[in-house]
Amino acid sequence: MGDKVQTLAYGSWPSPIDAALAAAHDGHPEFVGFVGDEAWWTEPRPTEGGRRTLVRRTADGTEASVLPAPWNVRSRVMEYGGQPWAGVLRDTGPFVVFVNFADQRLYGFEPGGEPRPLTPVSPVGGGLRWVDPMPHPERDEVWCVLEEFTGEGPTDVRRVVAAVPLDGSAAEDRGAVRELTDDSRRFVTCPRLSPDGRRAAWLAWDHPRMPWDGTSLLVAEVTGDGRLGTPRPVAGGPEESVAQVDWAGDGTLVYSSDTTGYWNLYRLDPDHPDPDRLDPDGGGRTALCAREEEFGGPLWKVGWRWFALLEGGLVAVIHGRGATALGVLDLETGQVVDAAGPWTEFAPSLAVRGGRVLGIGASPRSAYEVVELDAATGDARVIGAAHDDPVDPSHYPEPQIRSFLGPAGREIHAHVYPPHNPGCVAFSTELPPYVVWAHGGPTSRAPLVLDLAIAYFTSRGIGVAEVNYGGSTGYGREYRNRLREQWGVVDVEDCAAVALALADEGTADRTRLAIRGGSAGGWTAAVSLTATDVYACGTILYPILDLANWGSGETHDFESRYLESLVGSLAEEPMRYAERSPTEHADRITAPFLLLQGLDDVICPPAQCERFLARLDERRVPHAYLAFEGEGHGFRRAETMVRVLEAELSLYAQVFGLNPPGIPTLELAK
Repeated sequence: MGDKVQTLAYGSWPSPIDAALAAAHDGHPEFVGFVGDEAWWTEPRPTEGGRRTLVRRTADGTEASVLPAPWNVRSRVMEYGGQPWAGVLRDTGPFVVFVNFADQRLYGFEPGGEPRPLTPVSPVGGGLRWVDPMPHPERDEVWCVLEEFTGEGPTDVRRVVAAVPLDGSAAEDRGAVRELTDDSRRFVTCPRLSPDGRRAAWLAWDHPRMPWDGTSLLVAEVTGDGRLGTPRPVAGGPEESVAQVDWAGDGTLVYSSDTTGYWNLYRLDPDHPDPDRLDPDGGGRTALCAREEEFGGPLWKVGWRWFALLEGGLVAVIHGRGATALGVLDLETGQVVDAAGPWTEFAPSLAVRGGRVLGIGASPRSAYEVVELDAATGDARVIGAAHDDPVDPSHYPEPQIRSFLGPAGREIHAHVYPPHNPGCVAFSTELPPYVVWAHGGPTSRAPLVLDLAIAYFTSRGIGVAEVNYGGSTGYGREYRNRLREQWGVVDVEDCAAVALALADEGTADRTRLAIRGGSAGGWTAAVSLTATDVYACGTILYPILDLANWGSGETHDFESRYLESLVGSLAEEPMRYAERSPTEHADRITAPFLLLQGLDDVICPPAQCERFLARLDERRVPHAYLAFEGEGHGFRRAETMVRVLEAELSLYAQVFGLNPPGIPTLELAK
């Protein structure tokens, strides 16, 4: 006989998923790669100051961290970073180059030895930073994207493709770094050398565009002195986003472009006189798998990979619409065969060797884990960071994939997680409280995967609705472009439409709705509290609150002109910036809120929160402001995440009249 089911009020259900458990499982493996036949990847260590370590899986299946604390394998290029390591197999064993977070130097490392620096430190501004290393041992160098600060300001920066000697000669000598391109383009990514070594391809774009708006695919000859000649664009443009490029063995280019409205794969002969012409015979640009789904995504991190070329005319692909699968595309037939397994989402990281494919997959019942796919047989298995249920999985939420109608009848995608606990039910006369989660980006998407932070709430009797509002990726360019000049409008309307629909259909309690979000989602949460009366309270994490200051020097270079597409030009639309900014309308807030901020955040700096709170003046709105030393944009330390989750739950308990057991009371200022 099982335990008796208790009847308890929503929000007071006892749960085995406490904040410490959720914090310990925050983050996931990233950046898979092969070193010889071995699979390697990075993994978070929340209890070790939030660092990321490098893990190798040896031939006998053993997983081990190869770098002890305080080594932290993470790049800061464009602040969001990207591929921070790469490795090759030498006669003496594995050799790896990686970026160390603390000093942003590139290091060479052989297991059993000590990492040795390959690049120097710069005392200027944010220093020298590196990302997406591609070792070329035959040249005794590694190609990277170099980000170099030329002054103290966040936009005093240049970016080039550079070659770093592997012998360590540049460790104290900036002049030993060979710059392969000039700095005429503001952003460069994805430098790839052709198989014959004669050409290079890379992506570039300039302000005010973001990489999902418009990028250029450039090709240049490798000159006699090893530099790159004059680049010429062969694909992309102001309204075409190329997300990734690679060389095929025959010297053609394969790339992901959204020219038709979805990121699809194309092959292109860079020598063809009219490369832009779609040519089914293969002369110019050939569509490899034309579908209304994504074979690419928003390039938030340099070196993200949605495809990888295999032998024999096959391509490993991450693809889907509103979700992603790992599959193998046959270039001859245009057919994709997906890996069988429980995974409903794959992170944009791929590596291939022979017929082996490495990816990172997750599902609503399992966190992200390293998956290996055999391209020949279609068999897939977990080989690393395997999900291990820390509690009985019957306590996990059971999500529903839903669509809702928003203003003007537009479709809104969402994942709804009703309250769920196998040992508890609520009183039949009670409707549950719900928290609407707005994802960051905003050009991003909430994936349908197991998140113990969501389970922390649903297992206590609080529902969660993740809204992929207009502007989210995964549904094509038209859906993504809904947010153009409409940020603070469409996202807010879509979240409210989902919240009210849940209430209208009897799923949620209309009087107990909350909103929460981080970064761009923090903006959406804050605007929702100042511009609507839908929510009884809100949780705002490391947000944008003041558009005019954020868009004129208060954030980092990558997003410094992002608002021109999201809101409009500040010079031409100053009133729009003022009308939408929560800081300008703090006097409208009546709902209690929790504001959470990292003091080392250079993307959404603490000054945004401080100005917002100052504008509250003497108004008696219950609120709390928790600021965390040593935390940047997105919390990484276990102790921080515990405090955040418990504070958030306490806010809901006080506002909604809940009684969760064992939770410290958050002091709300009035």
